[in-house]
Amino acid sequence: MRALYFGTYDREYPRNAQVISALRGAGVEVLERHAGVWEGQRHNWQAGAAAAARVAVAEARLLRRDRREFDVVLVGYPGHLDLAAARRTAAGRPVVFNPLVSLFDTLVTDRGRFEAGSVPARFLRALDAHAFRGASLVVADTDAHADYLAGLARLPRERVAVCFVGAEDRLFAPGWTPPESFTALFVGKLIPLHGIETVLEAARLAPELEFVVVGSGQLEGRLERRAPNVRWRPWVAYDELPALLHTAGCALGIFGSTDKAARVIPNKVFQALACGTPVITGDTPAARELLEDGTTALLVPPGDAPALAAAVRALASDPALARRIGDGGRAAYESHASEAVLGRRWRSLLERVAA
Repeated sequence: MRALYFGTYDREYPRNAQVISALRGAGVEVLERHAGVWEGQRHNWQAGAAAAARVAVAEARLLRRDRREFDVVLVGYPGHLDLAAARRTAAGRPVVFNPLVSLFDTLVTDRGRFEAGSVPARFLRALDAHAFRGASLVVADTDAHADYLAGLARLPRERVAVCFVGAEDRLFAPGWTPPESFTALFVGKLIPLHGIETVLEAARLAPELEFVVVGSGQLEGRLERRAPNVRWRPWVAYDELPALLHTAGCALGIFGSTDKAARVIPNKVFQALACGTPVITGDTPAARELLEDGTTALLVPPGDAPALAAAVRALASDPALARRIGDGGRAAYESHASEAVLGRRWRSLLERVAA
């Protein structure tokens, strides 16, 4: 099978790199038709007029005819604006969309960039629906998210499939051991979905423990009033993350109480599971699709700082528990989210739609 990975997708973003790597590992020949827009843009959706100009140039390039042979076109993230060019390139062959997110859900419901009902909000909702309906198949990252995307675009549920995000096996591999000095590691964009306020409050409630926050974004101003036991690193190189995970006491997932937070499992949770690092994250419908509290992770109510502080203390005071959680999380990853598992899943989806 040949798949054409298509669009203005961000080559640096894990979801795209993982899908391409997993497909190739599953024996799919992956060709690429890429027009770069988002690489190096740390805050993609704030880009404004400059990004609009880059998108226009990129879409013109994508409209050029591709004479290579392929069975299916796979539009990568972010690719909401790429569906028209993808369908033209497909020339009747199926188009699969790997959107990762709804733009309306991300920018309106979750991040609050625009008010619901405003002109920009209505435009983003229409853009979502148009993009999802333009694909033969949409692939979401969880069942909870798939239900939402199907409802948003008024699509039959069978036109939205599910494949976990996973992690890149070339980087994220087992290697965690209980550290001599315990730290609770939080990695991610500082956006409402991640619940950084809950993490910072948990740190205040557990002053004897060290918390490390790696990331920047919309809510980074909250860190100006952080407790003394919180260290902040605005950025680290992507290939440094495995070493941080291998030496942390535990990895913190997401704790936001937004609707979107309940529907997703972020990259960083899969990356920590792949490393065998004990994970603490919000107890949500999405998390329950993969994780079991007390066995493969510690799950706490979203937005509940005291519960998060108690969970971190539990792992810090009981290395045997931390080891069991880390080993259980790694086992869950191998069974449900490794590149080998996801490669077979992605290949089956492409073969189904191509048939």
